[in-house]
Amino acid sequence: MTDGSNSQSRTPFSAALALALVSGAVLLAGCGGKKSSPKALAEQQSVQTIGVNSYLWRASLETMQFMPLAQVDSAGGVIVGDWYQNAAVPGERVKVTVAILDGALRADAVQVSAQREVMTNGQWAAAPVRAGTVQRLEEIILEKARTLRQASLARN
Repeated sequence: MTDGSNSQSRTPFSAALALALVSGAVLLAGCGGKKSSPKALAEQQSVQTIGVNSYLWRASLETMQFMPLAQVDSAGGVIVGDWYQNAAVPGERVKVTVAILDGALRADAVQVSAQREVMTNGQWAAAPVRAGTVQRLEEIILEKARTLRQASLARN
């Protein structure tokens, strides 16, 4: 595992994701501890083919590149982010999970869930995720997947 640092440049989609999360006051940075970057976890996968839509998979990994990942399962189509908190908002943290549900590039083939916690009396307590955050994450992933597909078709 790596230390969670990610030297890759952020994509416009990651910037849009960050903006969506910032507007909900839940943009997160590393919260310490040993974490793996999305690139390192993806490189650890020895699977030659994946059981989900490859464009949605790549788009999901790229979209979540700003946070360390706790689990990456390309065969099952699941990406689980680890808890993150923004240094500017130390009393909040968020965890995001992406599930690719189908081999087709369709809107209902990606499902995002998010958990948010706030620090209350020295303890993390569950808090509601800002309305629209999950939907915006799904839109970002779908838009990126479509862009990846169009680029692939243009090369062929």
